[in-house]
Amino acid sequence: MAAAQGRFSDGADGMDSGKESSVPLPFRRAVEGLGKARLRPGIEIDPARPPQRLAPYAHALEAAVVEGEDDLADGRLILLHDPAGHEAWRGTFRLVTLVRAELEPEMAADPLLPEVCWSWLTGALEARGLSYGEASGTVTMAGSHYFGGLAGRRPATQIEIRASWTPREGVGGVPDTSGHLAAWCELLCQVAGLPPLGPGESGPGVVSLPQRRGPHHP
Repeated sequence: MAAAQGRFSDGADGMDSGKESSVPLPFRRAVEGLGKARLRPGIEIDPARPPQRLAPYAHALEAAVVEGEDDLADGRLILLHDPAGHEAWRGTFRLVTLVRAELEPEMAADPLLPEVCWSWLTGALEARGLSYGEASGTVTMAGSHYFGGLAGRRPATQIEIRASWTPREGVGGVPDTSGHLAAWCELLCQVAGLPPLGPGESGPGVVSLPQRRGPHHP
């Protein structure tokens, strides 16, 4: 199990800061919940500097799906909290993510790929019985062709998923951040081309594509 850590938006690291008493209890418990997530092997997760102006409190993590020396996919997950609530969120918490990976040409040619990628996110949340609302996002693909000194590289297509959603709050106004982190990591693994964890864990509406090979190097 990887340890999930991060920082508050005011710059205080972890939970040992002298400013801990000024941090709302629901946010502290939500951050603690991230550290309890059980993640599948092959995922490396590290703290990241959170954005400073999106919400009064923020906590960020960076993760990568690693196979040997290759990063098959990487991304960032940010937990935002506004104790006063946010009209657009329809809640006091918000999860924001960016996921990136390089695809094989045959996968990139699939016209349904954007819909499939979005289904990986919603399906991973639903498979864990997680309630959420106000989900929104984009799926972007960009192709690269190489010339001159880089002509030896194969054409490549990168996919980028940007999304945000409001996790429903439970007891004490705290969302199940452990479950949401696990679901997000499953999205990361799906984009990397790894198979689902097992029968029944993909969730309804999740569509699997052929396993993707690792990124190519010159």
